[in-house]
Amino acid sequence: MLDFLDPTFIFDRAIPYLNQGLLMSLGLIVPASLIGGFIGVVMGVLRVFGSPWIRRSVDSIVAVIRGVPLTVQLMILYFGLPSVPGLKIYLSPYAAALIGFIVCTASYQSEYVRGTLLSIRQGQIKAAQALGMTRWQTIRSVIVPQAIRRALPGCGNEIIYLVKYSSLAYIVTCIELTGEAKILVSRTFRPTEVYLIAACYYLVMVSAATWLLARLEKALAIPGFGVQK
Repeated sequence: MLDFLDPTFIFDRAIPYLNQGLLMSLGLIVPASLIGGFIGVVMGVLRVFGSPWIRRSVDSIVAVIRGVPLTVQLMILYFGLPSVPGLKIYLSPYAAALIGFIVCTASYQSEYVRGTLLSIRQGQIKAAQALGMTRWQTIRSVIVPQAIRRALPGCGNEIIYLVKYSSLAYIVTCIELTGEAKILVSRTFRPTEVYLIAACYYLVMVSAATWLLARLEKALAIPGFGVQK
């Protein structure tokens, strides 16, 4: 009978094998969080300050993305697009997973940004306009910086969710950490050890993201405003 938590198996086989999946996971999480965050801010601004038809269009896109499970979105991108008549779009597993994560996280982050934009007092906008600033100068220089500071905790929470639902990439054959764990389990029949190590990897990634976001929140904080830690 195989020894439970055998150090030889863990350090000589499991960890080196899962490290390959870890690199792929990071290759999905980092660009998806950065690109998705930027797009989320733009979408949030358009949902508040855009023209009526732009607001309705972006609201509809966000409603669809938030209403459809990410698993289904990934399967549409990878398996569905090639069968659409006239399109025949073939995405690589990595591209399909990355696009799916970017679109999903951007939609959710736009909701945080939209809420914080609406919370900013109208008096600040009128004061900026009284100083001769245009509408978009006011949004760029006065409103958005405040909104980003206020939305950061919520957007950071969405990034943490992104770390965890990156495990869905294996559904479209993009073999990241969870995918490598499943393959290793099928070869070794040692699910407890393999998945326990994978869980530790995710815990470390979430802890690192939490620490970085806390540092960023502290760096962007304005002395005298809010609760200082």
